[in-house]
Amino acid sequence: MEKDIFGNAILDYQLGTYTEDIKTYSSLDEEDVIPVPYLFRTFKAMPPLEQKALKLCKGSILDIGSGAGSHSLYLQKKGFDVTALDQSHGAVEACKLRGIKKVVESDLYDLKDQKFDTLLMLMNGIGIVGKLKNLDKFFTHIKTLLKPGGQLLLDSSDIIYMFEEDEDGGYWLPDTGNYYGEVTFTMEYKKKKTDEFPWLYIDYNTLQRAAQSSNFNCELVSEGEHYDYLAKLTLDLQ
Repeated sequence: MEKDIFGNAILDYQLGTYTEDIKTYSSLDEEDVIPVPYLFRTFKAMPPLEQKALKLCKGSILDIGSGAGSHSLYLQKKGFDVTALDQSHGAVEACKLRGIKKVVESDLYDLKDQKFDTLLMLMNGIGIVGKLKNLDKFFTHIKTLLKPGGQLLLDSSDIIYMFEEDEDGGYWLPDTGNYYGEVTFTMEYKKKKTDEFPWLYIDYNTLQRAAQSSNFNCELVSEGEHYDYLAKLTLDLQ
């Protein structure tokens, strides 16, 4: 199995050898496509929630799951001290080629002894948590990366709309015992596939409850047009 599907596609585009997009297969029985050029979009081409998040950034910034580095590049051009973090070797190489000055190839949980004013997780970056039960571990680690007064900015989606609605306005959810936003994915690029991996979509109310239980304040900053939202988390210092 090819591990760095995402990074290979990003690096191909950066090197001018782009010929096809990334295919995704999920436990929601949906086949979809990630257009690789979209990962290189400019600020003007970004969704309003992403634009809002970038405008809220302050101080030193860690762009978690930076991918092709479009958010980092925009912030760097605005004069911010930004570090692009990704565990994909191909993505990291592309970020360097695009001129991003600080790029780190690492898993989030392996990053230690550094603190930032803003942690940025866009394009449902919170998905890396995988499952709801992992949120405590995630929040515990995030606390070690935040400077006093720092913030975590993230966007996600409530995917309840993808399930069948009943006559009473409720939804038919699979009786698996798992949270409905826990999805598994496989990616394919140039006939190579990744192993199956977990990915989390979290509705705002669930995020807020989990954040508060870990002593974070959670603010709904903005809502998108299709069940998506932008949230800001800060540590409750009381």
